[in-house]
Amino acid sequence: MKRIFTFVIAITLIFNLSAQSITYPYVQRDTGSLFLDLYRPASPQPDNYCIVFVFGGGFITGQRNSPEHVEYAKQLTELGYTVACIDYRLGLKGVDLSGLKIVKALDKAVQMAAEDLLDATAFLLKNADEFDISPDRIILCGSSAGAITVLQADYELCNRTAIAKVLPDNFHYAGVISFSGAIYSHHGRVKYKETPAPTFLMHGICDRLVPYKSIRFANLGFFGSSKIAKQFEKYDYAYFFRRYEGLGHEVAGMMTHNLDITDWFITKYVKQKQFLQIDEELYDGTVKSTMWTHIKPGQIYKQKKK
Repeated sequence: MKRIFTFVIAITLIFNLSAQSITYPYVQRDTGSLFLDLYRPASPQPDNYCIVFVFGGGFITGQRNSPEHVEYAKQLTELGYTVACIDYRLGLKGVDLSGLKIVKALDKAVQMAAEDLLDATAFLLKNADEFDISPDRIILCGSSAGAITVLQADYELCNRTAIAKVLPDNFHYAGVISFSGAIYSHHGRVKYKETPAPTFLMHGICDRLVPYKSIRFANLGFFGSSKIAKQFEKYDYAYFFRRYEGLGHEVAGMMTHNLDITDWFITKYVKQKQFLQIDEELYDGTVKSTMWTHIKPGQIYKQKKK
C-alpha cells in the first residue's frame, strides 16, 4: 500500500509540474514591462520545439495566463512541446474607435502587437541555451487578435521590415498556426519577399469579425485566411487551410478542439518538412454556432467599451 501511495504522489507531482510555468520579463516599454510564461514539458521531445502562443481579445482585452490559455499550454506540454505564452500591448484599449478612426487605430495596434511578439522571439533566442530551445524550432500560434499577430509577425519578418530587425538576418520561424487570423498590409495584396513559414490557417467562412476574405481601402488592406491561402497557393508556399462551413469567429476558440490536427501539422509540415498544400472545407457538427457567428467589429468594440 505504501508503494502504491508513493507512486500516486510521484505521478501527481509529474502532472502538476507539467502545468507549471516560470515568468520572465522580456521587454520594457513606456507602459511597463511585458512578460512571458514559459512552460516546460515533463518529458521533452528530443527535438524540443517551442510554441509561442499569443492570446486573443480584439486588441482590447485578454491575458496570457487566463485559465483557458494555461490549460492549452498544459495540453501542448503533454505532447512534448515547450510553450511560451506572452503579453503584448493592447493597442485598441481605451482608444476612440468611431468612424474611420478604427482603420488607423487597428493598423497601429497590429504593428504594436507584432513588434512585441518579435521582441519576445528575440528574448527566447538570447536565452536559447538556458531554455533548451533550438533557434530553428520556434513555432507561432495565436487566436483571433493573437492569430492576426502571429501572421503579421511572420509577414514583417519575411519582408524584413523595421520592426523585424531585432531578429537575426538568417532567422525564420519553423511554423505558424492561426485560429481566425488576418494580415494588415500597406501595399495592397499580401506578398512575401522571402518564403513564409509553413502555415496552418483555420477560419470560419461566416466570420465577420476577422475577415475570412478581405477588407481593402486603396493600398490599405486587411487580408483574411482565404486571401492568404490564395497567395500561398500562387507562389508555392506550404500551407494547410481548414475552412469551417457554417461557423464564424467561434473558430478562434477551437485550440483544444484542434489539438490533434495541430500536432499532425507540426509533425508533417515542420518536423518532417513535407511540402504540402491542403485546402479543405469542413463541417464540424460538434461545434455549434453562437453569437460569434455573425458578430461585427463595431458590435464587439461597443460591448467592450461598456
